[in-house]
Amino acid sequence: MGERFKIGMDLGGTKLEGVVLDPDGKEIFRKRVNTEIHLGYKALLERIRGLHEELARVIASTPHAIESAPGFTHTLGIGTPGAISARTGLLKNSNSTCLNGQPLHSDLQKILGRPLAVENDANCFAMAEGLMGAGRDRRVVFGVIMGTGCGGGIMIDGRVRTGLQRIGGEWGHMSIDPHGPVCYCGSRGCVETFVSGGGLQNRYFEKHGIRKAFPQIVAEYRSGDSSAAAFMSEFFDRFGRAIANLIAILDPDVIVLGGGLSEINELYTEGVEAVKKYIFSDSLETPILKNKLGDSAGVFGAALIGI
Repeated sequence: MGERFKIGMDLGGTKLEGVVLDPDGKEIFRKRVNTEIHLGYKALLERIRGLHEELARVIASTPHAIESAPGFTHTLGIGTPGAISARTGLLKNSNSTCLNGQPLHSDLQKILGRPLAVENDANCFAMAEGLMGAGRDRRVVFGVIMGTGCGGGIMIDGRVRTGLQRIGGEWGHMSIDPHGPVCYCGSRGCVETFVSGGGLQNRYFEKHGIRKAFPQIVAEYRSGDSSAAAFMSEFFDRFGRAIANLIAILDPDVIVLGGGLSEINELYTEGVEAVKKYIFSDSLETPILKNKLGDSAGVFGAALIGI
């Protein structure tokens, strides 16, 4: 069989993104649509089918696509929050809770009529940044996603490490305060409740009785507001503690930050200083870098893990 095109799809809480890569790995088409996850699981499957059909048509219109690869002209990989349970084959641990307990992998194979890979979105992020982005040429890459929720993925020697429970890299659900706020996973004081966008908004409301979007809190911090400064100081401290815990276990060659919170420049100064404070070493050698592929890293990673 000749070289095939690659289709990747990244399923998020608000958007579904798809990309087509040619056999050389060059992007030839990319599109985003609203996930509309509030419409439920079956509607989401149809959303995925519709986007896949559009991406496949792009390949079909590409000169010599069929001649170069008889059979399926493309591989397909889909990144999703959560993971496929090794025990049941059902999706688990997704903060898009309508997916939990659903046979997503088998349902997608049925409606699309083809084999495909389903992988955790943070693992897709780690794969893309490890092979194409900020972690390129590093053996052990830890990819951190700090967005509405908080996830992570591990790439070792060009391959994602998922683990026996398929939860490798799920640093967002390490507890750093057993008396802390309840997480959607049922535990208390998870990293996600302290250093994700959603968690930070909840913590600010608890402290001040006002709901503010996190970018507004950051803006007030930069303008010198004392309440925002104290709040951000706690954020950087908890980030440092959580990252130091991660390094103590994995000691990766690089940590790459993604998600909306990765845009906060102070994470790479004050946040890194907090890591130095808590690390179990006499120095911090691990580079903590901003991603290079932006918020489309996950969809590129999904394309790379496709079958």
